[in-house]
Amino acid sequence: MPVVVQKYGGSSVADPDKIRNVARRIASTYDAGNQVVVVISAMGDTTDDLIALAHQINDQPDSREMDFLLSTGEIVSSTLMAMALHKMGYKAISLNGRQAGIWTDNSYSKAKILKVESDRIVGELNKGNIVIVAGFQGITGESDVTTLGRGGSDTTAVALAISLRASVCQRFTDVDGIYTADPRFCSEAHKLKEIGYDEMLELTCCGSKAMHYRAVELAGAYNMPILVASSFNEAAGTLIHGGESMEVRNKVRGIAHDLDVAKITLTGIPHQPGIAASIFEPLTEAGISVDTIVQNAFQAVTTDLTFTVSKEDLKKAMDVIQSMAKSIRAKEVVSDSQLGKVSIVGTGMLNTPGYASKMFSALSKENINIQLITTSEIRITCIIDESRVKDAVRALHKAFELEKD
Repeated sequence: MPVVVQKYGGSSVADPDKIRNVARRIASTYDAGNQVVVVISAMGDTTDDLIALAHQINDQPDSREMDFLLSTGEIVSSTLMAMALHKMGYKAISLNGRQAGIWTDNSYSKAKILKVESDRIVGELNKGNIVIVAGFQGITGESDVTTLGRGGSDTTAVALAISLRASVCQRFTDVDGIYTADPRFCSEAHKLKEIGYDEMLELTCCGSKAMHYRAVELAGAYNMPILVASSFNEAAGTLIHGGESMEVRNKVRGIAHDLDVAKITLTGIPHQPGIAASIFEPLTEAGISVDTIVQNAFQAVTTDLTFTVSKEDLKKAMDVIQSMAKSIRAKEVVSDSQLGKVSIVGTGMLNTPGYASKMFSALSKENINIQLITTSEIRITCIIDESRVKDAVRALHKAFELEKD
């Protein structure tokens, strides 16, 4: 029998009625002659509620205990799903991360999967069971529970699909596919039938919440197709895969946006070797991820250096930078947390002129000021005022005629 791996997000299992609805979908897949493995997220806002509860007890909870706590959300939803299937007359068993054989490093809250030992899952499938796996979690060599970070259930599902040699990983959520832009920001946005791994990875890294970037990265590395579809209807979804379509080769595929952007600028620092390292190494040690970096040298004597971080990390980053500002002779350290970014993504930009100028022109016509620019081979990102992000998404969607795809 073919193995089908499905993943259901928290909104799909938010209450008993929705759990029963998903159970019917799972049963239908099983009845079609498949062995079925299902990865489940925590119900609704459970993870957020557990985080809030922990901070009511301790405003700086231990990272190991937090991972142990947060892993319980997925265990609750997976056991309830197994119970719903039992009620319908199907054989099903729920497994936590350890039972499913998901081994990770010991980086609490952002653990990386080291290997998947799927013998237990295969054994349960061969017994005729539908296997329900608690997503988002794994186990270290010391038998400590870890979590993979927010959105980590996507990564769990892809890793299991690869290990079990499934033909596709199906991800079901409250949206029915990947859109050319966020429909909440742009009413003209429409669903894509397919998209490549590289384009999808850029979209996720630039703010798209449709998939977790680590899941896309893993799927691309092992050429595991992902079908993104809705758990609430039977509409055709979007296939993320490695093939290229000649018809979309020379187009921008999507517009991504992100409102979680803060900027830090150091002015008047010496323009000499080692300065950048002395700034960014302490940030790395503090666990702070840096995104866009821009440096401007003045007469080869001093330079201004600007970089962006998430708004959540701004205070911690400022504490790190201000503690070293005097030692590196920085004239001033300033920050801005009222920023966002908007990006155009598409393989059509590779070695093709005109995309940047068209993007800048579209933003200029809307009187949107660009503060920073960063690019890759298939992406151009502009940092702008967060109050203008929605206007920027609409303007770019129209400028690149994505409504005509």
